[in-house]
Amino acid sequence: MELAMTQKEEAFRDEVRAFIDSNLPPECKSDRIGGLGSRDLLTRWHKALHKQGWVAPNWPTEFGGTGWSAMQKHIYNDEAASANAPRLPPFGLGMVGPVIYTYGNEEQKAQHLPGILNGDVWWCQGYSEPGSGSDLASLRTAAVQDGDDYIVNGHKIWTSSAHNADWIFCLVRTKNDGKPQEGISFLLIPMTTPGIEVRPIISIDGLHHLNEVFFTDVRVPIKNRIGEENKGWTYAKYLLVHERTGIAGVPESKKQVERVVKLAAERRDGDGRALNESEDFKRKLAEIEVKLTSLEYANLRVLSDMEAGQGAGSGSSILKVVGTEVQQALTEMAMEVIAFYAAPFQKDLLEGQSNEAPIGTQSSVGVAANYNFLRAASIYGGSNEIQRNVVAKAVLGL
Repeated sequence: MELAMTQKEEAFRDEVRAFIDSNLPPECKSDRIGGLGSRDLLTRWHKALHKQGWVAPNWPTEFGGTGWSAMQKHIYNDEAASANAPRLPPFGLGMVGPVIYTYGNEEQKAQHLPGILNGDVWWCQGYSEPGSGSDLASLRTAAVQDGDDYIVNGHKIWTSSAHNADWIFCLVRTKNDGKPQEGISFLLIPMTTPGIEVRPIISIDGLHHLNEVFFTDVRVPIKNRIGEENKGWTYAKYLLVHERTGIAGVPESKKQVERVVKLAAERRDGDGRALNESEDFKRKLAEIEVKLTSLEYANLRVLSDMEAGQGAGSGSSILKVVGTEVQQALTEMAMEVIAFYAAPFQKDLLEGQSNEAPIGTQSSVGVAANYNFLRAASIYGGSNEIQRNVVAKAVLGL
């Protein structure tokens, strides 16, 4: 694919910049990596994008997508990250939405796609369970048929945004004999259904993103099942390819490089020199930037393949592994730069609820929280060890 921008693409970049400058409320801007932000603020940005017709760049045009090329998507993501536009929750737009328009029936599409597109309905993902994370096929949450319903009992964990969600898309076991992958179904469940209990998990960054979700005799209509019974593994794999491609986070990492340089410019070593003038600092950062540039080109190739209808395949696993390694390396560098200013935990500042001056520079607020949150990046979305196994099997034939 051609990497140099054409005049048309330069004009598109100017259009994106102008739109973001005019429509992104200042209070919606965020450089937080872990927290998605408040539902109210994110919905305001979501609805602005929806009104513009830009909220679902990766969807087919017949379902509300933009019809953008791979380069246009790349340009938009770069500009949004550069402007500190918040990432919208991925669970509807990036995960269950594509499953519904690909495998759902017409009734399900009509019921769910409009609310995902306009931001009125929030989703969460019911995949991981205690003891069933990367080994997802071992999940035990059970759905037993009772007339026109399933009765669901079980326990999901690490469920991001379950406390804000209206619906959960959930993998459940509907058959116990045969291969574990062949007994899983994919259900759509309203979070207001009796028998669902959400308990918060405060993560290592000190904030509330995660939850446990308990199902006790939860009655779910069979019509809420996506596709065929016991074929949920197929739909789950399709969803995970979309998730892992997005996890690469190239635009966010490019923005993080700028933050690290800014942090280093504000700090002085023992001789009074700015840390960003240190040869050791420049060498470390250059090594990460080389890896990030390679990742960016790989991401563009995968996007181009998907645009041509070839699918991401094992490329999504490669993006996930390298992308999360880059993210972790950058947050490690930021922690080294701010040094002892990483120690204070100022939760009110992280949540934008304090007008007091930070301990240290304003730029250092959130560095430790971002570092702590991204310790999980090499685990969520399928651990990097599992992704290497996928690549070994699919690419190397091992």
